[in-house]
Amino acid sequence: MQSDIEFVTWFRSVTPHIHTSRGKIFVIAFGGEVVANGKFIELVQDFNLLASLGIRLVLVHGARPQIESRLQADQQEISYVQGMRVTDITTLQYVKEAVGKVRVEIEALLSMGLPNSPMANAAIRVASGNFVTARPIGVLEGVDLQYTGEVRRINATAILDQLKQGVVVLLSPLGYSPTGEIFNLTVENTAAEVAIALRADKLIFLVDTPGIQQQTESGNTLLQELTVRQGKALLAAMDTAADQPNEDIRLYLPWALHACEQGVERVHLISRHADGALLLELFTHGGVGSMITRDPLQIIRQADIKDIGAILQLIEPLENTGILVRRGRELLEMEIERFTVIEHDNVIIACAALYPFPDDKACELACVAVHPAYRKAGIGRILIDHLEEQARKQGYRHIFVLTTRTAHWFVERGFSETTPDQLPQSKQHLYNYQRRSKVFVKSI
Repeated sequence: MQSDIEFVTWFRSVTPHIHTSRGKIFVIAFGGEVVANGKFIELVQDFNLLASLGIRLVLVHGARPQIESRLQADQQEISYVQGMRVTDITTLQYVKEAVGKVRVEIEALLSMGLPNSPMANAAIRVASGNFVTARPIGVLEGVDLQYTGEVRRINATAILDQLKQGVVVLLSPLGYSPTGEIFNLTVENTAAEVAIALRADKLIFLVDTPGIQQQTESGNTLLQELTVRQGKALLAAMDTAADQPNEDIRLYLPWALHACEQGVERVHLISRHADGALLLELFTHGGVGSMITRDPLQIIRQADIKDIGAILQLIEPLENTGILVRRGRELLEMEIERFTVIEHDNVIIACAALYPFPDDKACELACVAVHPAYRKAGIGRILIDHLEEQARKQGYRHIFVLTTRTAHWFVERGFSETTPDQLPQSKQHLYNYQRRSKVFVKSI
């Protein structure tokens, strides 16, 4: 029974993510390693699930290990400049063969429809084509990269036409020129430019690590959220760091930042090794990888009427245990302008109310609630600091709080215990002597 309840709770929790994702464009990029490691079928099943939820998918695949294998088997020279393959006319033939083989394998797996499997009745339609126009990169560090190119233009209209028909678009790392030449592209360049051209909602890179990690005293720490500004600072630090970061991060992070700056709402870097990482990143609030956005996801703002449902969800568990005084929806509607909320990724994760007592130059801090998942992240402190600053700007000198269960938390934040008779006169008349709340005050 417990497992049934957990399943229902989980299913309800992912519903908002499903609703917000339907009809959105996701560009998902992965290297040839993902296809070569034998676990690609699980990822294909996840692609099928996303498509069934109404998400419009553009898949961009690489083929580097497959190309390497073919070149090494025939003892061909392999040369790189700044992480890009030098593609002469001979190498280009190997590139075309390897890329074509990988694309066909992916199309075959996407075509599966075995009964009693996650792909049953999937009927995924796949479209590939000459959607990418390319140009040669030219000479770098004195070396002519020849048929190694970069994206010049994306035929976004043609891709969107396919997506509107429910077709999954599969792009290979090859581009074509108006003169009929073929150029070898990088998967990261192709995916980023496609996402920008389509104004995609998400660009997702499957990488070799759990995401972007930063070295700390306790070891490597996963950076789950970064702004473009933070990402650029991290890149600059990488250039001077003694320990070299994972090669995938060096390859993908600059393109992730570029995509965000050019209008892609969110870019995710998640592990290609973890089964289900794609679903966990997209359909859980915390995710499992690193997400890059142009602006911070967390904002503090005044509450409005549409926030009442979310505020009730935050405070009702605390009301049930007696930590907070019970407030009904009607009272919240009347006092909503007193509330401030912290919103993280479109979800209300904390709230608090501030009631002014102008004659006493004091404010009451009330109804402080933080979502359980964020109670160790300093969210409460951030919210209280913000409200203290607001009260200070409005000319108030003191802020007080009544509490039965969280006395130490407020003491740690500079509040001192006092007595009910030190409250503003109008508040003293409302003091509940049966509840016997402790009174704490702080000069601001």
